[in-house]
Amino acid sequence: MPAANAKALLFDVFGTVVDWRGTVAREGEAWGRRLGLAIDDWPAFAEAWRREGYLAGIARVRRGELPWQDVDALHGRQLDKMLAERGLADLPEAEVARFNRVWHRLEPWPDVLAGLARLKRGYVIAPLSNGNFALLTNLGKHAALPWDCVLACDLFGHYKPDPEVYQGAARLLGLAPGECLMVAAHTNDLLGARAAGLGTAFVERPLEWGAGSPPEPSPPVPFDRRARDFLDLAGQLGT
Repeated sequence: MPAANAKALLFDVFGTVVDWRGTVAREGEAWGRRLGLAIDDWPAFAEAWRREGYLAGIARVRRGELPWQDVDALHGRQLDKMLAERGLADLPEAEVARFNRVWHRLEPWPDVLAGLARLKRGYVIAPLSNGNFALLTNLGKHAALPWDCVLACDLFGHYKPDPEVYQGAARLLGLAPGECLMVAAHTNDLLGARAAGLGTAFVERPLEWGAGSPPEPSPPVPFDRRARDFLDLAGQLGT
């Protein structure tokens, strides 16, 4: 059976474990009301911040267009830019810094805590995220995620889907890549994991980009597992 040799489950975090869009939009709306900010569409703000600060920023680092920097720095660069574009460049520095750390306070999807508790019975479970170590540690504490350890990109000096991230995680756990199962809602992440020798489990998160967003494209090759959520995955893995 696929994943029969897995000893560790490694989880993508943003979108797979936590609802980044909903959390950022809710905190943004509260922040905007408190400071009287002229930003009407916080879900759109969250999406633009994610695309340009996180996804595009990581791509620029991987191409060598930016020196290595962690996700907190990439988010901060983009937040400063987006606020300046809206005439809000003069906000107090402490206020902007605190809002930039909203990514440390994201809320999990409804199935996550119960699903991880079940999966933890049979496997080592850990995040394997492009988020930095401090972010993932704080996020895990905030959301009460029952990780056995934290594996972050800054431990390896690379961003996913570079193979060094996946293979480095397996090495730190004392496992062969094939003894690790990467769990993610993103095809690109799983294709990178598969190329590095890991098993793969696709978990559906149709609301990651909002109710009206298109679904994640069908993968060009089948993954070892496909699940509706973490509880479904736990059932498939017998935990």
